[in-house]
Amino acid sequence: MPDSAEAPQASRPTQESMAVSSLTDGQTPSKESLSHDLTLSLPEKDKDKDAPPDGSEETLWTTRADGRVRPRVHPACSQPPYTVHQMFSETLDKYGDLWALGFKRQGTWEHISYSQYYVLARKAAKGFLKLGLEQAHSVAILGFNSPEWFFSAVGTVFAGGIVTGIYTTSSPEACQYIAQDSRANIIVLDTQKQLEKILKTWKNLPHLKAVVTYGETPPEKMANVYTMEELMGLGEELPEETLDAIITTQQPNQCCALVYTSGTTGSPKGVMLSQDNITWTARYGSQAGDIQPAEVQQEVVVSYLPLSHIAAQIYDLWTGIQWGAQVCFAEPDALKGTLVDTLREVEPTSHMGVPRVWEKIMERIQEVAAQSGFIRRKMLRWAMSVTLEQNLTCPGSDLKPFTARLAEYLVLAKVRQALGLGKCRKSFYGAAPMTAETQRFFLGLNIHLYSGYGLSETSGPHFMSSPCNYRLYSSGKLVPGCLAKLVNEDAEGIGEICLWGRTIFMGYLNMEDKTQEAIDADGWLHTGDMGRLDTDGFLYITGRLKELIITAGGENVPPVPIEEAVKMELPIVSNAMLIGDQRKFLSMLLTLKCVLDPETSEPTDNLTELAVAFCQRVGSKATTVSEIVGTKDEAVYQAIEQGIQRVNRNAAARPYHIQKWAILQRDFSISGGELGPTMKLKRPMVLDKYKDIIDSFYQEQKK
Repeated sequence: MPDSAEAPQASRPTQESMAVSSLTDGQTPSKESLSHDLTLSLPEKDKDKDAPPDGSEETLWTTRADGRVRPRVHPACSQPPYTVHQMFSETLDKYGDLWALGFKRQGTWEHISYSQYYVLARKAAKGFLKLGLEQAHSVAILGFNSPEWFFSAVGTVFAGGIVTGIYTTSSPEACQYIAQDSRANIIVLDTQKQLEKILKTWKNLPHLKAVVTYGETPPEKMANVYTMEELMGLGEELPEETLDAIITTQQPNQCCALVYTSGTTGSPKGVMLSQDNITWTARYGSQAGDIQPAEVQQEVVVSYLPLSHIAAQIYDLWTGIQWGAQVCFAEPDALKGTLVDTLREVEPTSHMGVPRVWEKIMERIQEVAAQSGFIRRKMLRWAMSVTLEQNLTCPGSDLKPFTARLAEYLVLAKVRQALGLGKCRKSFYGAAPMTAETQRFFLGLNIHLYSGYGLSETSGPHFMSSPCNYRLYSSGKLVPGCLAKLVNEDAEGIGEICLWGRTIFMGYLNMEDKTQEAIDADGWLHTGDMGRLDTDGFLYITGRLKELIITAGGENVPPVPIEEAVKMELPIVSNAMLIGDQRKFLSMLLTLKCVLDPETSEPTDNLTELAVAFCQRVGSKATTVSEIVGTKDEAVYQAIEQGIQRVNRNAAARPYHIQKWAILQRDFSISGGELGPTMKLKRPMVLDKYKDIIDSFYQEQKK
């Protein structure tokens, strides 16, 4: 257990401090009281390992929630499959007394041990069964990261249900689609706002039997709406033996989680993950990222990214259980500015962010530096340049020159401490591409950003970087036990990435045609991503197969490298999207960096300090986007044109040149429809939304 110097002080939960605290009753179960549960984790030795539980197991995929698949046991990943309950039971035996979950109530950090966590998950499981949870039906969770999210998810799996996350930003219609598609019997949610979404659509959800609330209590009692405390009370009424009987029948090759794709093209697809997908990835995917078991060093993690996305769910929830990590929950407004406060208090040993989170941290550091005095600004630039050069020229060396050690001592260690990353040894990113500029910036702070590559369909990471396995701009090497190949390679060795192994999903729920498109006859997942492998096995992503622009002249143009080059040349640009599929030339839509509304996180009209500084450097007094676009500010437009021309001069050939561009009135956003929940660009949506502007690029050409 971490001492007080390494973790926030635990205070004894009080009766008033909401569901989690009151439900633990301040008690830690003894190992004797849990002994009957631990026996459930042991496989029956006399059972034929190859005997399928039912006939449907003979195939590698299924689209039925109650279907079974053939485990992808292979010489490269021959470890026996096991269930989520078996994984938790092993953790309970090793780490039962350690803190599992940390959360803040009324300004004070409180904690739940792994033994308490397990008891809460069992109570939730029995409560769900009392409310009518049927086997292979789902419990949908619609709320910000919290202990309740975790033990509801684990409890769902224990009860034989399928845990299904819904993004908190989802519209009532999107919530209805997922709840209906997943046959949700129960929805767990955290606020009145989320409850209202479900109340609007409940009449269209024939499988929905109950809603459970945590966080905010409904102002009035409603039929079939329960608080988390009431759910746990219902769970007390069900005998332990009833739950045990369900747990003992569970198999590793049955579905236990649904992760819905963000629907960048068409309706969201329900990615079915088996118990083996979850437990195998939690173990071997995290090992590839150098996550430590608690007996070596208890990892401390801050949970704030949406758990409805596979990256956060694997990293925070399932990996946490596998290795006995301490997971501390950020405040719901983490991405509006409080995340750094939580990081400073918790001091994580490992941290993950989507690229946009790291970009925001970078921009904030740049803004603070710009407002600092001359000496401090000069010192930071010197320290970062010295460290960047060291990390680029001798990336794996422990022998650092005196200047690099001095820069670390005088400047960089203090910067990382101010960010709350003073004890962080592993910083990860995923879910979307990251610009070279951002990676180099953090390398200058002596923060290596380790990338992983995977999809919802691979249960998270299939390739992984780590302190022992790092190459700048790459997505790392294969996770042990995973297989990969490139198909239809071109002259530069770039092809479509295809994957095989225990990470590969069961299939898309109720979508046989989509599943057959994704998984070929030999069980290989065709990702639709393009990439290349170097001689050492490091993967480099070059773009999406569907995003590949094929011009009217037949030229194949990957858009991402060109978009990154534009953003690197023009620090005022927030988003750049290349256009030109079946067109005679390339064009581009640009948005400018602007301040986000602190309440809604929506882009405002005001430029960021860095963008204003750019304007001043080129001779413009503009401070808003509308000033620039409304008047076609000559100085800014000329500077952008010059930047585009510099990118063109570095292009491989003339068909790669950007010939026309436009600045949009508003930055891309989730609410605007241009970005998905993980800030990934929804290209079809942008093409449709800005069709008139795009058409205008090419109409003049026809005259």
